[in-house]
Amino acid sequence: MDFTFTEEQKHLRKSVREFAEGEIAPHVMEWDEASHFPLELLPKLAEMGLLGVIFPEEYGGTGLGYIEYATVIEELSRVDGSVGLFVAAHNSLCSNHIYKFGTEAQKRKYLVPLAQGKKLGAWSLTEPEAGSDAGGTRSTAVRNGSDWILNGSKTFTTNGRYADTCVAMAVTDKVKGSHGISAFILEKGMPGFRPGKKENKLGMRASDTSEVIFTDCKVPAENLLGPEGEGFTGSLKILDGGRISIAALGLGMAQGALEAAVRYAKQRKQFGQAISEFQAIQFKLADMATEVEAARLLVYQAAWFADQKDVRFTRESSMAKLFASEVAVRVANECVQIHGGYGFIKDYPAEKYYRDVKLCTIGEGTSEIQKLVIARQLLGKK
Repeated sequence: MDFTFTEEQKHLRKSVREFAEGEIAPHVMEWDEASHFPLELLPKLAEMGLLGVIFPEEYGGTGLGYIEYATVIEELSRVDGSVGLFVAAHNSLCSNHIYKFGTEAQKRKYLVPLAQGKKLGAWSLTEPEAGSDAGGTRSTAVRNGSDWILNGSKTFTTNGRYADTCVAMAVTDKVKGSHGISAFILEKGMPGFRPGKKENKLGMRASDTSEVIFTDCKVPAENLLGPEGEGFTGSLKILDGGRISIAALGLGMAQGALEAAVRYAKQRKQFGQAISEFQAIQFKLADMATEVEAARLLVYQAAWFADQKDVRFTRESSMAKLFASEVAVRVANECVQIHGGYGFIKDYPAEKYYRDVKLCTIGEGTSEIQKLVIARQLLGKK
């Protein structure tokens, strides 16, 4: 097995790391404290091609694969998980749903400006009464001549208040259950489509998370995304790729927390020597580093599978997401512990990693849901 990165992949990692450390790191706590969504970053991210990583150049993308995409999310998240999160939601959820299931006309109209970074995307599946049970969607879409009329609301939508384009799921035939849910492309400014409450969150505070609301929202028939009734089935396939991005998100923050812990352990002196000289701290760092490296192998294995044509990678993406997110929580916890009292205050990065990483065990399917997905794959259940 070849575990080496190409020179181009190494250059990409270096470029994104330099960008994150130069353009994001100086503002991390400022943005976090103010829950500020950094719109000012979007032109710079677009210029680097980071808002269309996995899409062909003919659709405005950079024509790279999931290994490069995981690299981008990892390096952004190493500095600030919030930035990694909104870039991930834009790429692997909204834009990818249009790329995978859209018509040629839809791709030209919506995917191209999304991949070019001229527009920002959001993806709305979760509802107040439909979280892990996304098949319990209650938002409705009723055909009315040449339009669909959408009513309902979505919650926990990343980029919801700022997105120009939103892919949303709604019930078109309640008799058919999960096969009666369809996907639609909505645009900012459509009458009856608006953002709702902005969530006040524990972590990832510079990433926008909000409701989106449909009130007699008129959506043109040509904005039906994929076959009618197959929106939920399509969403499950989109989540396969989305879970790789959450795994990379967790991996990046775990790496950042590990580096912060090593740095502090070398600087902090107790009993006349750096605490890195104590075996208790060395063992913690060794365990943290080993788990981060194991998570990295799972993440990039899943990314490799995603780059293969006509290969399902549901199990691999769920394993990567489950393990990397739980590792991120453990590593961030140990990072705080190594910092001691300083890990509990905002002068050091430990407390922010600790707050941010928890999202990874919840978003795009909880750890418990990942275990169900993995078990079903092992048992041959669809």
